[in-house]
This record gives sequence, C-alpha cells and structure tokens, in this order.
Amino acid sequence: MRDQLRRQGLPIALVLFCGGLLLSWLTHGTGVVKDDPERNISIPKQLSVPLQVQAAYNKTNMFFRYRWPAEKPAIFHDVVKFEDGKWVRKGAGNPGPEKDGLQEDRVAMMLDDGSVPEFARYGGYMAIGSGIDTFTQHASKAAVEAHPHLGKKLKGEVITKSLPETRTDINNWASVKPEARLKAQREAGYFLDLWHWRGHRSNPIDMSDDQLIAEARMGDDGKSASGSNWDGDKKQPKLMFNAATTGYKALKWSDVHQGKIEQESTYFLREGDAVPFDPAAGWANGDTLPRRTLRTPEGSMADIGVHGKGRWAKGFWDVTLTRKLNTGNPLDDKILKDQGAYAVAFAIHREATAGRWHYVSLPASLGLGRSGDIVAQAFVGDIPTWSDNWTNIKLFYPGQVSWPHLNSKKHAGAEFIKRGQPVTTHHSVEQLQHYGVEAEFAEEIRHQWLLTLLAGIALIGAFGFAINQLLKRNTGA
Repeated sequence: MRDQLRRQGLPIALVLFCGGLLLSWLTHGTGVVKDDPERNISIPKQLSVPLQVQAAYNKTNMFFRYRWPAEKPAIFHDVVKFEDGKWVRKGAGNPGPEKDGLQEDRVAMMLDDGSVPEFARYGGYMAIGSGIDTFTQHASKAAVEAHPHLGKKLKGEVITKSLPETRTDINNWASVKPEARLKAQREAGYFLDLWHWRGHRSNPIDMSDDQLIAEARMGDDGKSASGSNWDGDKKQPKLMFNAATTGYKALKWSDVHQGKIEQESTYFLREGDAVPFDPAAGWANGDTLPRRTLRTPEGSMADIGVHGKGRWAKGFWDVTLTRKLNTGNPLDDKILKDQGAYAVAFAIHREATAGRWHYVSLPASLGLGRSGDIVAQAFVGDIPTWSDNWTNIKLFYPGQVSWPHLNSKKHAGAEFIKRGQPVTTHHSVEQLQHYGVEAEFAEEIRHQWLLTLLAGIALIGAFGFAINQLLKRNTGA
C-alpha cells in the first residue's frame, strides 16, 4: 500500500506543479491598464510632453511665450452639423481624445504671489478636491446644482478645481465655508490667477480667457470672449457666416473633420461680423457652423491678450500672451512687480482632449529680474526681443490623483505633506506620470497583485511537494 501511494505521489505532484504554473501564468501580466470610458478612464499613448517657456516685462506689461508640440492644430471646439433636416451637435466631449477631433488646443498657466503657500510646493495637485468632474467617482450634476453656493449662486453644474482652505473638510466637496470667510480669503489673496488660452474660443480674436481658482474655477469679473451659438427653443443656431464677405454661409463637415480649414481663414463666428441664422437658406447635409460665438470681452476678463498671432506651424504651437503688470483688479489677478518672486504651473490640451485628460507640470519659480526657474527679462520699449533661451518644462499625465487622496492614509507621502515638504523632494516627473496611471487602476492593481501572490505561493507549494515526492521515490523512503 505504501509503495502504491509512493508511485502515485509523483504524478500527483507533477499535476499540482503544472496546475500552479498554469495559475501563475493566467494571473500574471494579464493587463489591467486599459481604457474604460464608463469609468472616465482613457490613458494617453504618450505620458509626457515638453513645453518651452519664456518671460519678459517692461515698465507696464508682462509677456509669456509658450511653445509645445502638436501633430496638427485643433482650432475648433464643438460645432453643429446639418443632418437630414436637423442640426446635430458634434464635439460634446468624451474621455480621452474626442471621437471627431473637435476639442480645441489649449495652454493654461496658474500663477501665485505666495498667498497660497501650498501651490509653490505641490502645484495643481492641491487644487484637485473631492467630487471633481470626470473622475470615476464624482459629484452628480443634480447635487452640484442644488448646492446653495456652488450651484445656486455660482451657477455651477460640476465640481471644478478649488483651494483646500475654501472647505471645512477637504474630503467633502459640499463643505464650502461661509461666504463672508470666502470673501475675506479673496481679499487676502487666497486664490490662483489662471491664464487660459483657447485655440477656438479666444485665439481668433487675439484674446485669452482670464480666470481664477478659489472655491471653484471661475471667470474674472466681466464678460468673456465666447458665447453660445445655439437657440435651445428653436433647436437651431443663432448666427451663420456672412456670405457677402466670406463667400459661404457655412463650413463643410468634411473640411472641418479632416482638418482642411486654414488658420488664416474665417472659421469662427464673431458677433457683428456674422449674420442672423436663416432657417430657409437652403441647408444641405454636412453644412457646419461653430457652436460658439466670439465677442470682445469686457471688464477684468479682458485683461489678457495675444501678442502677435497664436499660430501652429511645423508641428508646434507658438503663443505669446500679454497683460498689464498691474491690472487694477487685485481680487481677480495677481499683481506683478519688478523684482517680484512668484510660482507658476502649466497645462496643455492637445490631440482633441478636454477636461482632466491633459498634461500638467510641477510648480516652477518665476522671478521678474531676479533668480528663478524661469527668469523674466526686463526690457525697454513696447515689444520684447525673444532669443532662443527657453526654459524647458516637462509636462505629464496626472491621472486621478486628488488632494484628499494625497493627504490620506492611502498615500505613503501624506506625512511629508503635513511637514510641508515639496513634491520634488520625493518624486520625479517620470515617477509621477506612472503614479497617475496607477491611480486610475488602484483597485485592479491590488487585485492583480493578490492573485499573483496566491499563484506564487501555490507554485512554490506544488514545487516543494513534487521535490519531496521525488526524493522519497529515489531513496525508497
């Protein structure tokens, strides 16, 4: 009987070993990183991109020049297309690259004068609060609209960037502090200045959107450079191209979709130049109109202009923005001064991406005539003379990494944040770009790790059992 069991032991051991090996193979490296639109997940093929920056100033004005790569220029946001008797929206947005390529290219810069001390250490990470839109877990539209401040007063529909001190609990997006406290914070300078250039909604009229980040991302006081070209009641556009000056009443969808529209052409609808929409103008399938209109901004929102022309050529955008050093709007803008020291961080959207599917930078120091990562050169005259002396900034995909997460027990570096240690003390851009991807699949990675661990244990156990049986057989034990 003992001999029979010994003879059967080796085959059983081999079966167990092969089973463990198969289990290990099936559970290791099966690939958890993949796009999942239902969870708002889309991983870019390229996790980092370069951005070049220059800065200069004279006695009255500040200039920033940006240069970054883009395979082709995205100069449209969303449009409406005539299809079988009705107008249909194209370019509404989706996770990752928009399916029809209709999301404008953008460059954004957050700027602070030291009034938001965390910003110089952690950059845009500290502006990503709980419930933020397009994360897998985010606040519902109904809940935001019902909020007395964010919804009722600010007319918000989703949770946007915000600063931590505007909440009583950073883990609760709805815990906005009383308006009197928010007002006092703003007067003390607790907000980020946001320069936001858009390839369609501002650039054609040589303007940049001027925004700020406090309890939400908001526009400065005044009127913005873009409006809506959609009449919701009539289900049709409000304006169309003036054929008397352009030679056409609409663009062709094939030209828009295939990127055949020239930057120097009239591809945008500007109030005063366009004409009222005529539903009886003989519309044909494929006729296309921008869903946004452009207008001259007013008030504090008109502070930032485009110097020269923001243009794409030979695979690169080259955009220069300018603004007065002192705009006279200290509740909306950071006032800049000669010999001043500031913190900045950048972001770009390209390849038809919107929302959080962008590239961001770590914070950088800016010095006006003094040392910094970026040194703004003082000049005399009206226009700076640019050299080839760029500051190279590496941007990366941030993933779903929020300020509440970074300050939680789930983040090993939370203790370092409490001590005020900058992100660059412990992380490089290369590490962060992969951490952003890992954050998208945290649960899947943990599950995969557990399966691999169990498979490894099973394989080791089967291997040990097989060796034991083999030794017993050879020794006749």
